[in-house]
Formats: sequence, C-alpha cells, structure tokens
Amino acid sequence: MLERLGLDRPDLRAWALYDWANSAFQTTIVAAVFPIYYQKVAAEGLPASQAIQWFSWATTVAILIVAIVAPILGAIADFAALKKPMLAGFAGIGIVSTAAMYWIGPGDWTLALWLFIAGNVGVAGSIVFYESLLPYLVPEGDDNALDVVSSAGYAVGYLGGGLLLAINLLMIQRPALFGLPDAGVATRLSFVSVAVWWALFSIPIFVRVPEPRVDPGDGPAAATRRLDVAYLLRVAFARLGTTFRELRRYRQAFLLLLAFLVYNDGIQTIIRMATTYGTEIGLDSGAMITALLITQFIGVPCAFLFGRLAARISAKRAIFIGLAVYVGITLLGYYMRTAAQFFALALLVGVVQGGTQALSRSLFASMIPRSRSSEFFAFFGVFERYAGVLGPLIFGIMITATGSSRNAILSVVGFFIIGAAILARVDVDEGRREASRG
Repeated sequence: MLERLGLDRPDLRAWALYDWANSAFQTTIVAAVFPIYYQKVAAEGLPASQAIQWFSWATTVAILIVAIVAPILGAIADFAALKKPMLAGFAGIGIVSTAAMYWIGPGDWTLALWLFIAGNVGVAGSIVFYESLLPYLVPEGDDNALDVVSSAGYAVGYLGGGLLLAINLLMIQRPALFGLPDAGVATRLSFVSVAVWWALFSIPIFVRVPEPRVDPGDGPAAATRRLDVAYLLRVAFARLGTTFRELRRYRQAFLLLLAFLVYNDGIQTIIRMATTYGTEIGLDSGAMITALLITQFIGVPCAFLFGRLAARISAKRAIFIGLAVYVGITLLGYYMRTAAQFFALALLVGVVQGGTQALSRSLFASMIPRSRSSEFFAFFGVFERYAGVLGPLIFGIMITATGSSRNAILSVVGFFIIGAAILARVDVDEGRREASRG
C-alpha cells in the first residue's frame, strides 16, 4: 500500500511512519477524546465557559513555548547534525506526558492542562525536525516528488491516527470487551495507548532515515566544539540572525510563510476547538468522536488525491481550493446545532485538511535551500505554531466578552480570506529559482 502512495523506498516509508506515530496524539489527545474528558471529568466543578477558556489558554502557552525554542534548536540541529536527536528529545517529552494523563481524575484540571501543554510541546517540537528531513529524501529540484511524499505522509498519518482512534472509541464504548470496569478507565487507558503507539512507530525513522550530513569543518576541533553547549548557542543565534537577513533573499518563501501563518490559524483553530465547542453546545460526545473518526479515514485518500491534483494544476491552486472549502466549513460551524451538522463539517474537514497542509509543507520545502532545512523549517514551525495562537486566543477573548464560543466561529473566516490573498502574491517559480541560487 505504501508503495502505491509514492513511498517506494524504506527511508520514505520510515519517514512517513512518524506521521502515523504522532497522528495518534493529534486525533485522540488534541481533537477527540482528551478535550471531552477534560470538559466532562477533569474540569468537573468549573463552569463550562471557564473550562473551555482555560483550555484555549493552555493551547496558546504550548504553542508559544515551541515558537520560542524551535528556531534556536533548529539552528543547532543544522550546524551539529542533530535533527534526529532533537526529534527524539521532543518525542520523548510528548510520549511521557501523554502516558501520565492516565492519572488525571475528576477535578484534576490543573494537572490535565499542564500535561496537555507538555504533550503539545513534545509533538510540535518533534514535527519541526521530522519535517526538516523531508528535503533530503527526494532528488533536489524534484518538486513533484516533494508534493507526493508530503501528501503521502499526511495520508499515512490520517490512517494511523484514525485506526488507533477507532480502537479507543470501541474500548470506551464497550469497555467490557477489553476486560475493563468502565468507560472512565477505558478513556484513561486510551491516553496510554497513544504514548505506546507513538513510541513504537517512531522507531523506523531512527533506524532507516539517515542524519543529513553537515560540513565537517576543521576536523577534531570542530567535533569538540559541537559538544560545547555555550558554543552551540552562540552559533545558533548567529545563524538565526543570518537566516533572518537571508529571508530577504527568499522573498517568495517568506510570503508563503506569511500566508501559511494566517490561513493555518483557521485550520488549527477548527482542529483544536471543534469538540470542546461541540460539548459546550450540547452535542453527544460519542457522535462527535465517531464523526472525527470518519474524518481520519476520509482524509487518507483525499490527502493523497490532493498530491495528485497538485501535479495537474499546481500546489498553489490546490491550496486555494482547500481554503475555499474551509470558508464553507466555518460558516457551517457557526450555524451548527445538531450531530448531523457536525458529521457534515467533519466530512468536509477530512476532504481538505491533510491536502492543504501537506501541499503547504512541500511547497515551502521547494523554495528553501536544503543545507539549512532545519532552520527554515523551524521558522515554518514557528509560523505554524503562532498560527495556532491567534485562533484559541480569540476564542478565549470572545468567550470572556460574550459568554459563548459561537460568536468566535465567524472570525475564523477572515483567516482563510486574508491568507488566500497573501498566497495569491506568491510567485512559486521565482521562489524555486531563489532556492536554487542558495
């Protein structure tokens, strides 16, 4: 199956399996089970509006942490050939904090939020270094291969995240089948299952994907300096300064980053706030999780098809299609009152979410120099994470001002419209020429 998706080499399959691994966190923890458990159990005793407000603030804090540290560590990873160790470190943080969610009980909203923050830092930080490996896995200049592999990674991620979510949903709804006393224990074990799944399927990327080579420098002296933390930090800040200055040389890539910052804010807001919003307006939790499960499996072929669509009409035009659909999704979210409407929203998200994000990733990868991919993808990660700041922040502000999250929904439309307007100004061919000049 993976070969048919364009992953015809062991290193490509191993790389994509990390999407399979960490997507379990995205589905069970970020999108489906944990937000409902937090709202109904961990936040027991808190008013519903206050619980969702704290949840949105926790999301914002996690994103800010990654946005601050990722560029520094990205510069170090490029200089000292530490992409995979950095990936392992962040993945470890995420895996341990996710496993610890088992001990969250009724009223433990403070513990829940701190572990949620740590888990988000772990997954977001690891993805920065995971994505920075992508340009090294395809022949330089083969932009179609970038689109196909990036889209295939998202498709594999949808499948993996959806499969574990299906198992967890069955375990929560039928705990006796698994020898469990009740749904509460089953829910907490679902958090542990994410940690185990994440750890297990992370192994191939460390075994099969090589660490990209760096300039060896001046022999043993250079190797010694790469173990000197103070020296590495000085180098990191110097390289970041250089990268900031060089962004002016890569104007088209920078415009793409700005566009991505804006429209991905809308995407991340919909992903992160859907079930907490649905819980607040009284939708059945089982129906919402089932709908999100369908989203995952719809996303598998659709992410792959977006990669094929990009080969026909260009990645940029395919992203425009995705953003237009997202405007409709947002309007549906504002008027949503029933589980059937939530199902319709989830289906539409499944059609465009993976493809839009995968093509944004591959388009950016085609417009940056390969030798500094960690630094540039750290900036991509910063823009991606800051994109997740404004939406939850607006939710928190709107809830404080109005007492309801429904009014915050319409503000998301603006992110897609403004992001599309900036994307329209990106000259992709010129951006690729800028990258080739290095």
